[in-house]
Formats: sequence, structure tokens, C-alpha cells
Amino acid sequence: MQNVYFTDRGIEELAARRGEEQVGLEWLAEQLRTFVDLHPEFETPIERLATWLARLDDDED
Repeated sequence: MQNVYFTDRGIEELAARRGEEQVGLEWLAEQLRTFVDLHPEFETPIERLATWLARLDDDED
């Protein structure tokens, strides 16, 4: 059984509302910057997400 987290609702909404769109990583980075400017208390989790996304293809070594 897969865990369902509260954030899944937001992810599901994102997929439902914008799932057909194609966006670039520069656009995504700008949206993340804007979000952190508006909600500085989320700076650390956004930084962790951005770093994780940036390093997805890195070897696990």
C-alpha cells in the first residue's frame, strides 16, 4: 500500500489543472523563487526540492 500524504492533493490538483502544459525549468525556477519571496518560511523545503530535482541523474555512488 502506498502512503498518501496531504501534499498529494496539491500534486493531484497541479496534474489535473496543468498536466497538459509543457514548461521549461527556467519557468519552474522563477515560480519557485516567487513562491519563496511570498512565503519565506518555505525556503528550506523549496531549496531541498530544487536540489533534489537538479541531482536526479547523479550517480548514487
